Amino acid sequence: QVQLVESGGGLVQAGGSLRLSCAASGRSFRSSAIGWFRQAPGKEREFVAAITWSGGTTSYADSVKDRFTISRDNAKNTVYLQMNSLKPEDTAGYSCAASEYRGAYQTESFYAYWGQGTQVTVSS
Repeated sequence: QVQLVESGGGLVQAGGSLRLSCAASGRSFRSSAIGWFRQAPGKEREFVAAITWSGGTTSYADSVKDRFTISRDNAKNTVYLQMNSLKPEDTAGYSCAASEYRGAYQTESFYAYWGQGTQVTVSS
């Protein structure tokens, strides 16, 4: 089992940057793919980015490609989401999730463990 805690959210102006962290505990973390998802008020949760257990493969939603970067440090049991060139439409609650599979899947059903989330607000 994996426990996840997100941090790093906040209020930023459009064009700014934030780095989210997803700290994990549990012995299976290092073999788990990790994904980031977000949910804006009144909208469904959507995929943002994912990374395989080795960090060798990443996957991004088209809306964040070339602006966001996902990475992981297994020695620190932490996954990061570097968000640059933020836009007001990036405003959402961001959650990380751990998969019992090793692929960088974009579908929620592949992820069994979820954190509580951290809020990102981008002002125009």
